[in-house]
Amino acid sequence: MTQNSDPYENAVAERVNGILKHEFDIDKHNISFVLRTKIVDESIKIYNEMRPHFSNHYLTPNQMHNQSEIRMKTYKSKNQSKKKFALV
Repeated sequence: MTQNSDPYENAVAERVNGILKHEFDIDKHNISFVLRTKIVDESIKIYNEMRPHFSNHYLTPNQMHNQSEIRMKTYKSKNQSKKKFALV
């Protein structure tokens, strides 16, 4: 996932791993690789088609992607706020 094993280098992958572990408990059972792969595939389907997201105005990712009226929420990065203070 990351070259230096630093979770901050690949925040998206770490977020996905966290969701799979904490919401879908894929790491709790001693099961075969084939079954675990099926569980991950099903978890992704649930995440994209059934689970509403706050950042998507409580739409699922698929609903958000297929509509054009609501804009995605955007958040300020840490670097933007530092630049404002540096100019003062």
